[in-house]
Amino acid sequence: MDKFFGITDSGSNVRTEILAGVTTFFTMAYIMFVNPSILSETGMSWNGVFVATIIATVIGTLIMGLVAKVPYAVAPGMGLNAFFTFSVCFGLGFDWREALAMVFICGIINIIITVTRLRKAIIKSIPKSLQLAIGGGIGLFIAYIGIKQAGFINFVSTFEGFTPGADAVPELSKFNAAGPVLALIGLAIIVVLLLLKIRGALLIGIIATTIIGIPFGITVLPEKIFDLSRLADVGEVSFAFFGDIGFASLFSEGRAFVVIIIVFAFSLTDTFDTIGTFIGTGRKSGIFDEMDETAMYESKGFKSKMDKALFADATATSIGALFGTSNTTTYIESAAGISEGGRTGFTSVIVAALFLICLPLVALFGMVPAVATAPALIIVGIMMAESFAGIKWNELDEAIPAFFTVTIMTFAYNISYGIAAGFIFYIITKLCKKEIKDIHPILIGSALMFIVYFVLMAIRMG
Repeated sequence: MDKFFGITDSGSNVRTEILAGVTTFFTMAYIMFVNPSILSETGMSWNGVFVATIIATVIGTLIMGLVAKVPYAVAPGMGLNAFFTFSVCFGLGFDWREALAMVFICGIINIIITVTRLRKAIIKSIPKSLQLAIGGGIGLFIAYIGIKQAGFINFVSTFEGFTPGADAVPELSKFNAAGPVLALIGLAIIVVLLLLKIRGALLIGIIATTIIGIPFGITVLPEKIFDLSRLADVGEVSFAFFGDIGFASLFSEGRAFVVIIIVFAFSLTDTFDTIGTFIGTGRKSGIFDEMDETAMYESKGFKSKMDKALFADATATSIGALFGTSNTTTYIESAAGISEGGRTGFTSVIVAALFLICLPLVALFGMVPAVATAPALIIVGIMMAESFAGIKWNELDEAIPAFFTVTIMTFAYNISYGIAAGFIFYIITKLCKKEIKDIHPILIGSALMFIVYFVLMAIRMG
């Protein structure tokens, strides 16, 4: 096992890899419940999507661990599932089976652009300053997710007659509810353990906060631990788009142009979410040797960890669609396990094993509340903020693209949008300085694709 995964060679050990896998699992376990809750709004079976979510996560993460041998978990992506439900099905009137067909097509496209190494070429084209901004921006994004999940901020009205979602502004929690108080206790526990250099600080903090949550009335002990009643329901959503509704009806009624836009949106978001995650976590940790510019350009063939990781991510999307869930993506919560020292695919295997165990033991794992994992995400954000130090903030041509990458990514709650903003402003600064030769052609092409995407979505959704 050590030789297969290269655990010792990576500077890790089996104990650390297991600890990292458990930590990553707990920080992303919420997807088992959130994903079916969102997709079931379309008429899909909640239990069916629940099982499909776990199956897609297990298969995608195992491919990542056993083929790419890197410590990343793959699961249905938040944001992508909302786009699937509220934009594609509700907004544009597609049946959920037709939406799954488009997700499947997106996965095939991602496989093609990965095998042709276009995805890796995009990574190569991103200048170091933007890579650092993406890494730091993802850190703030993760911390923001944690802060919201913990209930540390609330969105409220500051005047009468406000419009919910439009006029609400954030304010610090009054800490008069059990959830934020419990999360604050968990945050304090993890901070103290980290400062004392206790290994497994994040996982210990999650478990301790879950236990403390019992008297708080937040952690609910399960009535039944072992339950296989949900498994059969996956048949209601698996391979569903091969019938009369799905591929057969997808291009009916002159909808080809709309379908192309949706598949383009799925593919673009999936690709840049994954690229952002790999850049954000891979540069500092050294998981990908290819993050070194020289190694990137010298890498030949389809043999590097980066190539295999991108391929694993791409194949998982089509596999997930087959079983009945929206786009899968490489999870940014993998950063929690990487922060605990996870460096090889054995970490991913542990994550996959825990998700598989959840099929009959979902009630047991489901007792971990969101406020118990939120502090871990905040701490991961702190650790990833280190990359900001490498950005030359005193030079506007570097600071402007970096700033917009970070702020848009965090405030718009979308990794891809932040990357888009960084690309566009990087090109603007280089054009103003008459340094066009410094702009990689792929960067220009990617920026133009983002602009086309934003224009088309504005026209379609307007």
